[in-house]
Amino acid sequence: MTQTTLKIASAQLNPCVGDLSGNMAKAREAFARAKAGGADILVLPEQFVIGYPAEDLVLKPAALEDCKREAEKFAYLTKDGPAVIYNLPWLQDGKIYNAALFMRGGKITDVRLKHHLPNYGVFDEARIFARGPLPEPIEFNGISIGIPICEDLWQPGVADHLAGLGAEILISPNGSPWRRTALVERSTTLGEKVFNEGLPLIYVNQIGGQDELVFDGSSFSMAADGTIVQSLKSFVEDFDIATWEKKDGIWVCMEAKREAHLSGLEADWRAMCLGLGDYVNKNGFKQVVLGLSGGVDSAAVAAIAADALGPERVWCVMMPSRYTAGESLGDAEDCAKRIGCRYDVIAIKPAFDAFTEMLAPMFEGTEFDTTEENMQSRSRALTLMAISNKFGPMVVTTGNKSEMAVGYATLYGDMCGGYNPVKDIYKTELFALCRWRNENTPADLLGGDYPIPDNIITKPPSAELRDDQKDSDSLPEYDVLDDILLGLIEQDLPLEVIIARGHDVATVKRIQHLLYIAEYKRRQAPPGVKIGSKNFGRDRRYPITNRYRDKLPSEEN
Repeated sequence: MTQTTLKIASAQLNPCVGDLSGNMAKAREAFARAKAGGADILVLPEQFVIGYPAEDLVLKPAALEDCKREAEKFAYLTKDGPAVIYNLPWLQDGKIYNAALFMRGGKITDVRLKHHLPNYGVFDEARIFARGPLPEPIEFNGISIGIPICEDLWQPGVADHLAGLGAEILISPNGSPWRRTALVERSTTLGEKVFNEGLPLIYVNQIGGQDELVFDGSSFSMAADGTIVQSLKSFVEDFDIATWEKKDGIWVCMEAKREAHLSGLEADWRAMCLGLGDYVNKNGFKQVVLGLSGGVDSAAVAAIAADALGPERVWCVMMPSRYTAGESLGDAEDCAKRIGCRYDVIAIKPAFDAFTEMLAPMFEGTEFDTTEENMQSRSRALTLMAISNKFGPMVVTTGNKSEMAVGYATLYGDMCGGYNPVKDIYKTELFALCRWRNENTPADLLGGDYPIPDNIITKPPSAELRDDQKDSDSLPEYDVLDDILLGLIEQDLPLEVIIARGHDVATVKRIQHLLYIAEYKRRQAPPGVKIGSKNFGRDRRYPITNRYRDKLPSEEN
C-alpha cells in the first residue's frame, strides 16, 4: 500500500573520524529518537560511521571490514522500523565506493554508489573512491526515493536521471564543509536544481571540526519549488522529524522546525570555536596554552579558546622582553581577567641573554637584526613547549592570514604549536571579529562578556621585538595589505587589476614576492580552521621551490 504521509528524521551529528563505536553510539541515539517520534526514515550524514573526510583511512582493509560490520549490526535495529539511510565506505567487486545503504526490516536492502566524486578545492575523493553508476531510485512503501550523495546534487546528471526514473523525493546525506559562501551556494545551486526537477529535497549535513575543515550542519529541506521548508541549526548538533504529505502528486512539507542559519561574523567566530574545540577534544587534550602578548591576535585566540572550551581550560602566558611595553603587560592581564583564565608572566630575558652570550663569539662584529628578534620569539616558543611537555596542554598559535601570507612570523617561534584558529582570517577581518565578539555574548559561548579590551583593538599592531617597532615599519597598512592579498590569493587576479584598485606597483610586486617565498614556512605551520574560499594548505597548494612570478603586460616579452 502506498503511503501518503512520510515522516523523515534528519540527524545532524558530529562524528569523530575513526571512532566507529562512538559514532555508532550517536547513530543509535538518533535512531531511538526517530523511533520514538514515529519517523518512517532516519537520515544520517555522509560517511557517518567512519567520519568525513577519512582520507586514506578508507584504504585500510581492516577499517572497511569494521565499517561493514557496524552497518550490519545497525541494520538489525530496523526490523521494526524506522528505515535508515546510512552512508559508509563500501568495498564491492574489489573497489571502494562512497555508498549509501538503505536499511529496513532488519537488513540492508539497497546500495547506492556515489556517482560524482569531487576532486577540487579541499576534496580529493577521486583518489580514494571509485565512481559509481548513475543511481536508480529505491522503492519504499510505494514511494520512489532518490538518494544522491552530496556532490551528486551539485553536478549535472544525477538529479534529472532520478527524476526521469520516477523519483518523487530526493534525500541526500552530505559532508559539506563551511566556507563563507556555503549557505548562498547551497540555496541557489540546489534550489535551482530542485526547481528544475520539481522534486523536494531533504539535505542532511554533518557538523564538527575535522583538522582544518569545519562542518556547519545547517541542514535543510526544500519544497518542489525550491523554497526552504525546514532548517536545522548551524554549528551544533540538531535533530528534527519533518512530516510530509502527498498532495496532487507532489510531496509537501506540513511540519518541520525552522532555525536561523548563521552567516557573517558570528558564523566565522563559531567556525573557529568549533574547529579549535573539536581539535582539542577529539585529540584528547584537557587544556590549551598560548602566549598572550597584549596584541589583538593572541587576545582573539584566547577569547575563541575560552568560548570553545571554557576559561578553566585556557592558560595564557605573558612572556615579556626588554622591548615589551608596559601597556602590553596591562592589556594582556586585563584580557585574561575578563576571560577568567589562568594567567602567568614568565620573562624571557634570562633565556635571551643566555643565547646572546652563547652566540657572542660567532656574532662578533655584527649588528642587531632579525636574528635577535627571532631569538626572542623562539625563546617564547621554548617556554610554551616546556609548559606543554611538563603539564600537558596543547600550544595554540595565533598568527593571522595576513602574517602567514607574507611570512611575517617566526618559524619555530610564534608559529610553534598544535593548532591555529585564526590561520585563515586576515588582520582587518580579525579586528571586525573582535568588535563583534565584544558586542555579542551568545549563551553557549563560554568566554564571558566583552573579553577583549578596547585598547588592544585600537592600538597600532607591533611584534615588540625591537625598540619602537610597528608592523607598519615592515608591511603596508593592513587595509592595503589585505586588499592586495585578497586579489592575489582568493581572487587570483592579474597584477594590473590589483594595481588598478589604487595600489602602488612596487608594493604589489613586493607582496607577491613575499607571498611566494613564504611557502616553506606555511608548509611547517600547524593546521587551522578554513573560513574563506581559499585557505593555505587544503585549497591553495603551491610548490615551495618556485621561481614563477606574475608580470605586468609592459614587462612581458
